[in-house]
Order: sequence, then structure tokens, then C-alpha cells
Amino acid sequence: MISTSHLEVGQQPSGEPARVPVITVEGQPGGPRVYLQANVHGAEIQGNAVLERFLALCRARPPKGHITLVPLANPIGINQKSGEFTLGRFDPISGENWNRQYHFNNRDIEAFCHTHLHLSDTEVTDAFRQQLTAQLAARLDSPWGVKTGQHMALRLQQMAVEADIVLDLHTGPISARHLYVPEYARARAHRFNIPLNIVMPSDFGGAMDEAAFSPWWQLSQQFAELGRTFPVQVDAFTLELGSQEKLDIAQAERDAAGIARYLEVMGCWPEGTHNVAPETQYACALEHYRALYSPCAGQIEYLAPLGQPVPAGAPVVRIWHYDRLGQDTPLFTEVSLPCDAVPVLHFASANAQQGTELYKFLTHTEAL
Repeated sequence: MISTSHLEVGQQPSGEPARVPVITVEGQPGGPRVYLQANVHGAEIQGNAVLERFLALCRARPPKGHITLVPLANPIGINQKSGEFTLGRFDPISGENWNRQYHFNNRDIEAFCHTHLHLSDTEVTDAFRQQLTAQLAARLDSPWGVKTGQHMALRLQQMAVEADIVLDLHTGPISARHLYVPEYARARAHRFNIPLNIVMPSDFGGAMDEAAFSPWWQLSQQFAELGRTFPVQVDAFTLELGSQEKLDIAQAERDAAGIARYLEVMGCWPEGTHNVAPETQYACALEHYRALYSPCAGQIEYLAPLGQPVPAGAPVVRIWHYDRLGQDTPLFTEVSLPCDAVPVLHFASANAQQGTELYKFLTHTEAL
């Protein structure tokens, strides 16, 4: 059964509510609870198409479990237009990234583990989820209030905290498809069939995927220190599905199938229900995911094709200095890599000042 409702995540200055659509797929019993959201950043619209294609898969072959889909998750950000461009990456009032305002405080984990050390896994899971839910409610109910972005994030997070699987769909500026993978879930990550993968530690930095997996991973680590094995109960990934300001329905269909293929091993469908053409997959640790900054200002010619390995010493950027026209000085500066790398994304503009983040690269890569 598929139903649609709306969630109020804030209010506009006019008093009008900022609402997001919430689509619920109530599948057959016995499967996990799954939460997928898209378009938290205003220009990152591709995830909406992926959710539409994924919903079509659910209609064609009803899954097991309970699936929540939230497209257009940031109604403020998607309306942040300047000329032909969509801004919507940062809250225009506070300047903060919309995807760095989720909440988790780990101060009570050690005490929780001591108190619940001898309970069953199911009892621990239920109690810890209740604690996380109460933490979000307390944050929202602060007598000092919360910022616009925090209010929106917390309202979304109140839905996500109920899930066993959380998938947050994004895109880069000009970007190849890539995936943020918590280390404990690495064995399952290849199922998404996303070519570039960044393997993450258990730290919490304010993003939705971290808000979903960090509490459970840190809980598992704390129990391990007390001599108990407690599996991480929640999988969470950020999927970066191409470039912002771009809609590719054919690729959305392939990525929806990749998500469904991952969910097969999580119990939503029988193994082999969905098929995708395999892609070569590279991975590196988050600490080896490196940015290349512009050594000088100028107009940028991006030379390195995204997703293709580049050897050390190969030029990846040519910076043109048109202010030197008519002078007897070099008109461009080439920038090369100090090591072998795979380019993941690059800055959306060809106009850069000194210190602009031009590219991001996987380095010290290995097979996923």
C-alpha cells in the first residue's frame, strides 16, 4: 500500500508553512524500515528522479518492510534562485550547510551501555532508539529555540531515527557518482553499483548519514569495550548521484535499481530481483579523499576526466591568465598531481580565485 502525506519542517516569514511530501510504502511484513530522502541541497535535484524510479520498482514488485520516501526535502533551499542558478546549499541567514545541522550527543552512551549490558539485543535496540528519539525532542523543545536549518533537520531526523536503513541522496557540483560508506557496512556497499567510494569512520560531523549510523556504531564500540558483541543496528549512506542542476532520468533508473539491489540483501526483495550492469568500483579511506586548491587566480580549464585514474605528474588543471594578454609572460599555469588519483568532482565555475577547491580526488585507492 502506498500513501502520501506532508510534514511541516518550518515556516516562511509570511507565516506559510514549509512542507515536504512524505510517501509511505507499506510492504509485506518481515522486512526492514527504510528511509530515503533527496534534495536537501537546493540544486541537487537528481535524487528526486531516483526516488520516483524507485517508487515505480516498489509498485512493480511490492517489497517487504516499511519504506519512507521524502523528495524535495528542503522547500526553502530549492527555492533559493539567483538568476538561472539554484543556490540552496547554505542557509541564507546563518550561512550554515543545510546538511550539517542534524543532531547527536554521545555523552550518555557509556552510562547506557552499563545500564543495559545484560539485556537482549532487541531490548537494547528498542531502548536506545527511544533515547535517541527523546534527545531529538528535547533539542527541538529547547527554551532558547533552534535555527531554521536545525528545525528542518530535526524534523526530518525524527522520521529517519525510526529506520533501520537511511539513504540520503545528493549530487556534487560537477561530479561523478560516488558513495560515502561507513567502514562496518563496506561488504554491502558494492551492491549500489556506484563507481567511486569513500570509506568513513564512526565520527559525527552533522550530516544525515552520520546522524543515523554514528550513534549505533559508537554504541557497538562502547559495548565492545565492556566485552559484549553488539552489531551495528543501522546502515546509512550518502549517495552522490552526479552533478547539481542536472536531471538524468535514464541514470536515475539505473541508480534506483542499484538501491533496490542493495535492499535485497537487507531483506526487502529476494536476491536477484533487480539487475544492473556492473561498473568498476574504486574506494579510499576518508583521510585519503583529497582536495586540490588553486595556487593562483584565473580562468580554469579542467583537464582530468571524472572517474578515470590519473597518474602522478599528469596535469589536471590549466589556469589561464587573460589579464596578461599582450605581455611577454606565460598565459597559463598547469597544475599536476603529486600521486596517482581518481578525480571525483570539480568546481562548477571556470572562474576561480586563489585557494578555490578545484577538484576532489580519491588517493591510495583499492577495490571496494
